[in-house]
Amino acid sequence: MEVLCLDLEGVLIPEIWIGVAEHTGIEALRQTTRDIPVYDDLMQMRLGVLREHAIDLATIQSVIDGLEPLPGACAFLDWARARYQVTVVSDTFYEFAGPLMTKLGYPLLLCHRLRIDGGRITGYRLRQPDAKRQSVKAFQGLGYHVTAAGDSFNDIPMLEQADRAFLFAAPANVTARYPGFAVADDYAALKALLAAPASG
Repeated sequence: MEVLCLDLEGVLIPEIWIGVAEHTGIEALRQTTRDIPVYDDLMQMRLGVLREHAIDLATIQSVIDGLEPLPGACAFLDWARARYQVTVVSDTFYEFAGPLMTKLGYPLLLCHRLRIDGGRITGYRLRQPDAKRQSVKAFQGLGYHVTAAGDSFNDIPMLEQADRAFLFAAPANVTARYPGFAVADDYAALKALLAAPASG
């Protein structure tokens, strides 16, 4: 059976950090991997903002508890599970994702870990360098054909490595830089791309 690797934020759930920005009123936290391509640059900015404003893990988790999957995400996942081994490959953190995985029906999640000290987020630990690309390579090494979909700059290594890949609801700055990927603007369009015979 084919493996389908999906990004999480912007594909199945709203952007967590935008939710935190709306809750706290801190505009800097609205920036995501759609805006800042280098993930460590983005995370160091976020960690600095959290320190400056004394925002703890519990505050972020309370925001996450109030988030719901994007409209249609659960139905899309049900459709996909009948056809693929579905894996969510994300640059989020296990300390964030628990409530959202419950709402999505517990798909396999590959992501990172936070460093916590006294309830404060002090840093983060990558599962491995270039984790999205390496996840796809690992499945391919097991003999799986891999299809991938994502929306942001940090998804591009995963999409480049996959056997088939699509951008989903990606902003214009991402689609303009990577015009080689077909784009689906909604779940119906993504299902159509997934169902189409692979070219070549």
